[in-house]
Amino acid sequence: MTGITTTGEKRLVLIGGRAHPELAEEVSRELGVTMVPTSAYDFANGEIYVRFEESVRGCDAFVLQSHSAPINQWIMEQLIMVDALKRASAKRISVVAPFYGYARQDKKHRGREPISARLVADLFRTAGADRLMSVDLHTAQIQGFFDGPVDHLWALPLLSDYVRRRVEDASRLTVVSPDAGRVRLADVWSDRLGAPLAIIHKRRDPDRPNQVQVHELVGDVAGRTCVLVDDMIDTAGTIVQAAHALKENGAAEVVVAATHAILSGPAVQRLRESPISEVVVTNTLPIPEKAHFPQLTVLSIAPLLARAIREVFDDGSVTSLFDGNS
Repeated sequence: MTGITTTGEKRLVLIGGRAHPELAEEVSRELGVTMVPTSAYDFANGEIYVRFEESVRGCDAFVLQSHSAPINQWIMEQLIMVDALKRASAKRISVVAPFYGYARQDKKHRGREPISARLVADLFRTAGADRLMSVDLHTAQIQGFFDGPVDHLWALPLLSDYVRRRVEDASRLTVVSPDAGRVRLADVWSDRLGAPLAIIHKRRDPDRPNQVQVHELVGDVAGRTCVLVDDMIDTAGTIVQAAHALKENGAAEVVVAATHAILSGPAVQRLRESPISEVVVTNTLPIPEKAHFPQLTVLSIAPLLARAIREVFDDGSVTSLFDGNS
């Protein structure tokens, strides 16, 4: 039977898009529900068609879709699914986007630029979404872009617990921010692991105009295991440059921990050929077989998503999943 029936015939249904079916199936197993049978395909001109093969009237629907490449197609498919649920009289619709598309366009850097992260939130609200759930948003302010409840889940406990088990001598551990923009994240990691913090500051060499940035390291990393932390790895340029800077300053080992493995363009080759000993990520995004490399470790985010969905369905506390931090 699809869904979970409780007192008053309250019913949870899980709907998965085509972007990351493996994650949707894993979440469904964790919840103990069967996903709603769905017909979804593309017309010749690229238009998307969606139809649910059973009734969703009165249900509490969770629509899971990772905004992976081709990102515009999968966002549009999720919007269409939300619209279909609204027109089929679903009682409550929650958008589950483990990786939230356009999150890096969260403010205007220059005139005449869009704030695309806000636009995406507005589109989901207009389509009929009542709630938004995501993992490690690029900036916390995106929570305020959606006119409704937002569950901002953290992968930090999952990643940090793995790192703690992996490192034999925790006293030799140092958490490193790869640039100034990630200092706040690295500081939380530092508190959780009880490890000192180092920061890599990038600047241009004044004696070499039009050249790439040089790296200044704030903190002592000599002989230490350095954990470079970030929310995402896209082309891996920043992370790999930071790893080289750490090794040049005497780091014994460099481990990278990040939530979202976008791995665009040259990322895999860069990471494979880098001095990084391990890259630890989650499966918020699909990682094709060709993108796997020897140093890669993938942890499943499905149990966290399933627990959060269960708390929302039961009108419980999502905050309780993070020991008061959310």
